[in-house]
Amino acid sequence: MTTNSVNTSPSISIFRLSPLIRLTLLSLYVALTVPLPFLVKVTNAPIPPTLFWLGIGIGLVALYAALTERVIVDDQGIQVAYPNWVPRFFRKGWSLPWSDVKHLKPRTTGQGGLVYYFLTHEGKAYLLPMRVAGFSRLVKLVQEKTGIDTSDVYPLAQPWMYLILLCFTLLLLLVDGWTIATALTQGNLS
Repeated sequence: MTTNSVNTSPSISIFRLSPLIRLTLLSLYVALTVPLPFLVKVTNAPIPPTLFWLGIGIGLVALYAALTERVIVDDQGIQVAYPNWVPRFFRKGWSLPWSDVKHLKPRTTGQGGLVYYFLTHEGKAYLLPMRVAGFSRLVKLVQEKTGIDTSDVYPLAQPWMYLILLCFTLLLLLVDGWTIATALTQGNLS
């Protein structure tokens, strides 16, 4: 006789950072930093290029770690978490039970955008992650679990904004290629 076990675990939804945002930010970082070691070498700056490469590598790992954020939603609450390899002192994350959520409060950013914070009964505030893929589904789950009306909640930045930034980043990478080629040519002539 065999028995079938029924999985009674709560449904879990995981939202990761949008791939477009991740690609754009990583590309922009590379475009802004990679030419520096070449320029240091050509200008005979007092800092060795290897030190720049080391700094760029550390920065790239730190940026990638920040971009591994994931939002976990289940029947008990919402959690912002990072993989185990990301040190807790760098990106801690947070967890909030649905029963502690009092309401969702909008706040204006310095650039004029609108972000939302979960406010608890104790007065603590937790930022609603807004750059995840599937944001509208996340907002629907928040409404289901808390009963808070989220019909006016929209992402901080629209995908077309990141697409424009990615296009300009690709242009910057072309200029970087020219800069690096020029720096290498100048280095060979000296």
